[in-house]
Amino acid sequence: MIRVLSAAVLVVAATIVEFVRTGSVTETGEAAVAALIAAGVAWLALSLPGTTVQGTVLGGTLVLAGILTWTSTDRPIAIWAVLGVGGVLYAWWSRPWLGGLRQLPRLGGAWTGLAYWPLGVAGALLVGHWTVGAQRAAYAGVFALAVLAVVAYVRGTGRDPSVAVAAAILLGVAALLWAGAGSLFDSVREAPAGSAQGMRDRFWGGLGFFYHPNSLSGLAVIAAIRVGADRAFGLAPRLAVTGLAGLVLLLSNSRTGLLFAGAAAVLHAFLVLRNRRADLPDHRRRWLAAATPFLVLVIVYVSSGGIDHLTRDRLGTGATPGGSPVAAATSGRTDTWRQVWRDWENAPVAEKLFGDATTSRAVVIRLDDGAPPEGPRRQLNTDNAAVGAFRRGGVVGAVAFVLGVALLVVHALRRRRGGGWPAAWFTIGALAVVPTIATEDWLLGGTNGALWLLLVAGEAYLVLRPAPPVEPELPVGILTTPVK
Repeated sequence: MIRVLSAAVLVVAATIVEFVRTGSVTETGEAAVAALIAAGVAWLALSLPGTTVQGTVLGGTLVLAGILTWTSTDRPIAIWAVLGVGGVLYAWWSRPWLGGLRQLPRLGGAWTGLAYWPLGVAGALLVGHWTVGAQRAAYAGVFALAVLAVVAYVRGTGRDPSVAVAAAILLGVAALLWAGAGSLFDSVREAPAGSAQGMRDRFWGGLGFFYHPNSLSGLAVIAAIRVGADRAFGLAPRLAVTGLAGLVLLLSNSRTGLLFAGAAAVLHAFLVLRNRRADLPDHRRRWLAAATPFLVLVIVYVSSGGIDHLTRDRLGTGATPGGSPVAAATSGRTDTWRQVWRDWENAPVAEKLFGDATTSRAVVIRLDDGAPPEGPRRQLNTDNAAVGAFRRGGVVGAVAFVLGVALLVVHALRRRRGGGWPAAWFTIGALAVVPTIATEDWLLGGTNGALWLLLVAGEAYLVLRPAPPVEPELPVGILTTPVK
């Protein structure tokens, strides 16, 4: 009853807000439908079996921090407040810390998402950038404690925390859908100030509550992988998360999200048809189960505009003045990567080895970023996890990243000692995210690290959970049935 009342309140509130804002009955009706979808997603998140308050808060903190990077860009105190509260909780949940620290090198996700932070601290201190070093140390502490909290939970309870992290991700998606209910079905939507105003055809959220469409699509897809490829969930929630992923891909107009979902669909079909795992749902018609994600992707592809969706210039007027078609098609990514290389060539030895020490997050500044000449330069992400590790951790950081990806892939493919394959969802998620290294920073974690944390949770459960007790074998000839 409480969930029904909460859903009703959400729908009514969104309806009132939109009617006051526009005075249009049509727009108000669309907002009501959008709010109903958001309430359904929240209901789904809260009804997933296996969720815990600790796991949901753990994942939810990073979801909220990621959203605030776009919602409160000019008010970083809000981001730090969330990370600070999360850090205190992580520190409490991750005891004993020393035992957990010894386990981190066993996790590929720890290498990809943590290693570059201490390396960046070393680089900043070696060149005398003390403030940058201190900020990076704070970042390193928060995210390391998050992973340690996952490790402590797995080792202490023997349970999988990834379900709760997935629930937190779904709650974040629901919040964005509700906040953007007023423009969800519009061709021109709300977007944060700055360069995002040139991409208002994509869904960002609304009411001042925004998230980058690529990151939003990644969250929806990883949640669909976690729930949709696990027989612990019924048919209805599995279909619901698959449909939700399709809807978010359509709304976000994300090529990276489409790549992620396509790779996941291929891997899912292979496991269903050729290499069936015990934890996969018991499909009566395997071909239909394998084809369903592809059907969703075809609908998204056609509805998005087909080949034009994949090749058009997202910035509208070219990635940079006089930039190449490749740069335009990649939203300026290739220009950013070239700038990373130029900065590395001109950097001192310490920064070559341990990463750029100009800013705490090692953002990239380009003079040809398309912003007005008289305005401030944009602080750009690398939008490539490998390049990002190189930028943040230098040559050593790039090596650590490659090691982490290799370890993650090995864990996704290798049988455990004593038998048993990795969970099907983890195999799909860990392998499907690899192609997105070329266009996203997801595997680097950070404030947009909810997707990374979900994979870390799955990997920790696979690698670190206590082995089940082995029943002792009775000697031959000993009666095993009670004597009357």
